[in-house]
Amino acid sequence: MLGLMARKVGMTQIFDDDGNFIPVTVLRIDPNTVIARREKEKDGYEAVVLGIGEVKKNRITKPRAGQFPEGIEPKKTVREFRDFEKEVQAGDNLGVELFEGCRYVDVTGISKGKGFQGVVKRHGFSGGPKRHGSKFHRAPGSTGQATYPHKTFKNVKLPGRMGRERVTVLSQRLVKVDVEKNLLMIQGAVPGINKGLVFVRSAVKK
Repeated sequence: MLGLMARKVGMTQIFDDDGNFIPVTVLRIDPNTVIARREKEKDGYEAVVLGIGEVKKNRITKPRAGQFPEGIEPKKTVREFRDFEKEVQAGDNLGVELFEGCRYVDVTGISKGKGFQGVVKRHGFSGGPKRHGSKFHRAPGSTGQATYPHKTFKNVKLPGRMGRERVTVLSQRLVKVDVEKNLLMIQGAVPGINKGLVFVRSAVKK
């Protein structure tokens, strides 16, 4: 599996060779620096630790700064990618060229937060009658028992915070890789806010 961290730039549209209209999400991949490698003999599993984003030295604690080898500047975001298929060494910088030849990718991001929502928007409840005189429109309805055990069971669909969850969209088509501008163009929508951090990996089901 190959994977990198990227920033969501926005959406646009392109046309393929046959003139078909394709809506795409544009991701910018800044250099992902290899900070360390996890080896099976030493750590029990194989992975590559990547870092992205500059951070001031006075903004980082000594314990966190200790994980960066000599010669590598501290990074704002650090993530592990297991079973990395490419041979890399600490200090290497990885970019969009990693996905050349890849047709499908999985994208993981934090979905947009929608605040506190009711059951109609959050869970798709149909609600009550819309006619005049009805006192049951968008309320959740009964949530417990009138007799024993007098409680509301777990996992009952109720109003609450909606969105801002880790979401992975599988098998999205990678339309274009722009090596000069460090951009990936992926067909369809990608979870997350504009300029938000997302994780792109080669598709596991394709």
